[in-house]
Amino acid sequence: MRLTLARRAAVAATLGLTLVASAACGAVTSANDDSTGSGEFQLADYISEAVEQGDQLKIRLSYHDPSLAFAVPIREGMERAAKELGVDAQMIGPTGGSAADQVAELQTLINQKQIHGLAVSSASNDALKPVIAQAYDAGIPIISFNTNNPESKQMGFVGQDLVASGESLAKELLGVLDGETGKVVVVSVDSGAGWSNDRFSGFESGLKGSGIEIVGPVNTGNEPSAAYNTIESTMAAQKDAIALVSLDCCSFTAGAKWLEQSGNAGKIHSVGFDVQPQTVEYLKAGVVDLTISQGPAEQGYQAVKLLVDYLKNGTEISDVDTGALVVTPENVASVPVEG
Repeated sequence: MRLTLARRAAVAATLGLTLVASAACGAVTSANDDSTGSGEFQLADYISEAVEQGDQLKIRLSYHDPSLAFAVPIREGMERAAKELGVDAQMIGPTGGSAADQVAELQTLINQKQIHGLAVSSASNDALKPVIAQAYDAGIPIISFNTNNPESKQMGFVGQDLVASGESLAKELLGVLDGETGKVVVVSVDSGAGWSNDRFSGFESGLKGSGIEIVGPVNTGNEPSAAYNTIESTMAAQKDAIALVSLDCCSFTAGAKWLEQSGNAGKIHSVGFDVQPQTVEYLKAGVVDLTISQGPAEQGYQAVKLLVDYLKNGTEISDVDTGALVVTPENVASVPVEG
């Protein structure tokens, strides 16, 4: 069975990040020690032996699409943790975001018994649930990062509270609009993904009773030119829209490009997520109003640290909320670029 979450604490972290601790497991025990058949997590024998012998631990972060620009700062945080903690940490995952490919790659790693800890950012929550359970049942410590999979057997989560981040975006948008009401177009590179649904539900909740009419979310896809074209055609059909809202980094930059090239910068408000290099330039130029950072480097760092602390010290695994830092033209120079 999945272990219960029992405690919460908050401490200051990089960029004002918040650590939210909730007990997921206790002492490190061998899989052979589970004589009760309780289904609670038991560490695989080969992992216990590696820890006892002081072998270099192998940690893998499976990201749903390592080709994305957002993967760059996550990898940087991962590599920083690997160096500090003396472990072998690598990012893996399918180019293009194929859930089937991600599952196949993870199943191979699990069956080979060559890894000591796993962190997964799911291409599809439903598709990844069984393989997360497979790792858990095989005695491999497994957490989620970046994209939460709360109905799975994950032992913890590192990343932004996506629903809360959507609510934060709604609150910031209302501040930007300053009482103006009308149509707001919402776009996403993958409107059917769990992370997108969570952010959108929070955004919807945050706008209740505001008089704002939401159009979307419109699926743009991840290919830049296709995303641009989709936004262009959508906005042509919504000529009275007062704002363009993005649920991710890539549709945000595509939307900003459209605003700039169509002459709508400064006329239509725009808010979104992440601090990509292009986003920084659009912020400085006044093309977009603000963006929200989710601390991707901290996600990579904390994912490795949680697993290593559990394996080496028996430290209980805890959720880490990397927060929602609002980035504006006024403070963008002090915020690390994510990509």
